[in-house]
Order: sequence, then structure tokens, then C-alpha cells
Amino acid sequence: MHTTPPFTLFPGSRNWKSAALAAVLFLAGLSLSGQSADSLQIRKIFDESLLRGRSYDWLNHLSNQIGGRLSGSVQAKQAVEYTKKELEALGLDRVWLQPVMVPKWVRGTSEFAYIESEPGNTNNVPICALGGSVATPVGGIKAGVVEVQGIEQLQQLDREEVEGKIVFFNRPMDASLINTFQAYGGCVDQRHGGAEAAARMGAVGVIVRSMNLRLDDYPHTGSMSYGDLPESQRIPAAAISTNGAELLSTTLKLNPGIKFFFRQYCRQMADVLSYNVIGEIRGSEFPEEIMVVGGHLDSWDLGDGSHDDGAGCVQSMEVLRLLKATGYRPKRTLRVVLFMNEENGLRGGNKYAQEALNAGEKHVFALESDAGGFTPRGFSFDCTPEAFDRIVAWKPLFEPYLIHQFIRGGSGADIGPLKPQGLVLSGLRPDSQRYFDHHHAETDTFEAINRRELELGAAAMASLVYLCDRYGLPDQPGLRK
Repeated sequence: MHTTPPFTLFPGSRNWKSAALAAVLFLAGLSLSGQSADSLQIRKIFDESLLRGRSYDWLNHLSNQIGGRLSGSVQAKQAVEYTKKELEALGLDRVWLQPVMVPKWVRGTSEFAYIESEPGNTNNVPICALGGSVATPVGGIKAGVVEVQGIEQLQQLDREEVEGKIVFFNRPMDASLINTFQAYGGCVDQRHGGAEAAARMGAVGVIVRSMNLRLDDYPHTGSMSYGDLPESQRIPAAAISTNGAELLSTTLKLNPGIKFFFRQYCRQMADVLSYNVIGEIRGSEFPEEIMVVGGHLDSWDLGDGSHDDGAGCVQSMEVLRLLKATGYRPKRTLRVVLFMNEENGLRGGNKYAQEALNAGEKHVFALESDAGGFTPRGFSFDCTPEAFDRIVAWKPLFEPYLIHQFIRGGSGADIGPLKPQGLVLSGLRPDSQRYFDHHHAETDTFEAINRRELELGAAAMASLVYLCDRYGLPDQPGLRK
């Protein structure tokens, strides 16, 4: 087989050292040329988002015209209709709804609670029912209180110490941790599994300190589970504000004989039909390879779900608009998925993954935004070392925008079910310091959104999608192999 001599690209180079130097410079020039093209495209993406972005206006409508979008609610249905219409207006190649049955839990009349130091001497405290909890009896529950710092400490007590009482889980988020999601992960088990553990020891109710680093008067809801407990053994569970938790704990130390009263009217209803909202741009070269970007369309009902996760939804929609507006035609099929029911069931994420598997689709990359609409700091990646090495080489392209934290780690709840199919998973990582001030509380409103931060996040996501599409990613271990 004929081969070209190594330095014939440089006929004027008579000396082999000068020829080698010329070759290095030539290849470096090609590399710099590629980086320059990428830098220009990314600059166009950021300019389009910051100057003509649509994400903020979309979120304004979701938050202020529709409101909290609890799975199975009228507002969730309105959000499906609105986002489908907006995606169609972008002129995508295809927009459709993917049916999924979701749970319908209803909060009912506002909750009420007080601490009774002695008969007739009470202090009201803010609470809210945890998502999925049963109601109290119509007249409420009043009982003594046992305070614990977590499920492990509860299980070390004798049953007699717990039976007939309300268990108060009061382990706070660890303020020493810079990553506030780590702090959240360190104590959220008491919210999710505390009622089951307490019920098994004969408790009549559960009160959980809100997952919030700040001391305020806003209780934060969230999902909880009774495990395999029969309905007859399930006990009501509520979150108490951090100020309320401090007051309850202090009062209990001064007077262990105090009583706590709370009343809530929530109930679980039959599952209802809802939808994932999906839109796509068909790939120009490798249409069978699918790249997903998304967030979850449902939210809790106390606020309007602007940060969790309206922001992630509109940013994901904006990714497709930004690439179209800057004239970039993806090589691979780019799909936006607005998942339903992440907060209290993950039905949408599981349904999408199952349908993709049934259809034999080949997903190569998925990016989720579900950590708030704050200033983007970088991305986390669930992938092989080989894939991460390729991705981290793009980090200098993001550094001018101060988006430079590229780490291996988790991605997102809704795209997680895709992992067995073999693909790179990623999560947008915004600054997390203010996130849990709003998470699952009535303070999660549009007023807490900064337009520029939201738009920077959308541009960062679009830039990462652009690079993954242009250069491709190594295969991951998975079922499709």
C-alpha cells in the first residue's frame, strides 16, 4: 500500500527538525482554528440568550399565569398545554405528548399547629403536610413529643418511649458543607422515611424540621413514603419551619411534658392521566443518535415552582431555540423533554426511559437542569473516565463565562432511568447557596428569579449540547452494547 512520506506537506523544509516543527505548528493551527470556531459559536449562543432570550418570559407565564403544578392538578394540565404550544411555535421538526399515569395527592385546607406548654397556653407554629401524607383525624392530633436527630436515634429508643407520641425529627442541614445539596442529602432521609419508622414504633404522628439552611417561618414540603405499611398503620406527617423547629426544641427542653397539636386534611386520590412534553430537531448526519435536554414540569403546590423546576424546563426549551437561532444544525437528534411527576413519583422519567427502550432508541447524551435558576457554575457528569477526559478538554471554552466546575458525579433524577441504555448523563450545576431558601416552600416564586442568571444557565446548557453534538462522545457501558 502506498503511503505518503511524513513531511511532504512541507516541501520547503529540507531539515527534518524544521520539518517536524512545521508539522507541529500546522497541527496546532488546525486545533486553534477549531477552538476559535467553537468560541465564536458559544459566544453567539450567549449573546442570543442574554439579548433575545425567551426563557424568562416563558417562566413568567408558567409561574404567574399558571402557578404551582402539582402532579395531577389542573395547573399541571395547563402547563402541558402551554409548553406544547410554545415548542410548536419554535418550528421544531416534531412536538408530541407522551401519556403517563401520575399520582394525585391533594393538600386540602391549610394546615394548623401549635405548641401547648400547659392547658390554655399555646404558641402557633407554621407547618405543612408532607407530600403523600395521610390526614389527621378531623379534630386533629394532640400528643406528647419525643425529639430525635434522625431515624437511627429513633430506633435506639424503647417502644414505650415513642408509643402514643408525636416524633419530632430535628436534624438540621449541615451548614459547614459548602455544597448545600450534600447538606440536604445528609438529613432528607428523616423526611422521606421518618413516618414509616415512627409508625412501626407506635407513634401517632411525625413532625420534621424543614430542609432549609436559613432560619425563617416557611415550612418546606417534599415527598415521603410509608414503605409497605398498610393504610391502617399510616400516621400523618408534616414539616415545621426552621424557626418553629427551634422553638419546639427549646420549649421541649424546658418542659418535656408539653403537647403538640396539628391538623391537616390532605388525601391521596386515584391516579390520573398526564403527559411528558417532548419536542425534537432531527439530526442531519446521525438522526438515530438522540441527545436529551430537560427538566420536570411538575412542582409542589406551596409556591409557583419557579426554581424547582420551572427554571430547568424553560432553560431546556431555550437550548433548542438558541441552536436554531444561531444557525446551528445538530448532527444528532436533539430532544427536549419536560418530564411530569418528578416530585412525588418519577413516573415521567421512568415512562420516557421505558418507551425509549421499547422503541430501540439509541440515546448518547442527556442533560438535566433541576438545581434552580441561579448563576451556572459548571456541570457534573455521570460517565466513564474516557468520556470525562474528552469533556473536560472543553472546559477552557466555558472559563470566560466563569463556568468552570466540571466534575464527575450525579446528573438528574428524571434522566437517571436512561443510564442502563448506555449514555453520558450530565446535570447543570448552578450556585447552590440560596437554593434551599426556596426549595419546596411558598417562597419558590418568580420574584426569586434573576433574569440574567436564568439566561446564563440556558446558554451554558446549549453550549455543552453543541460541543457534545459536534464532536460526539465515547460509548458508555449499557444495554445497547
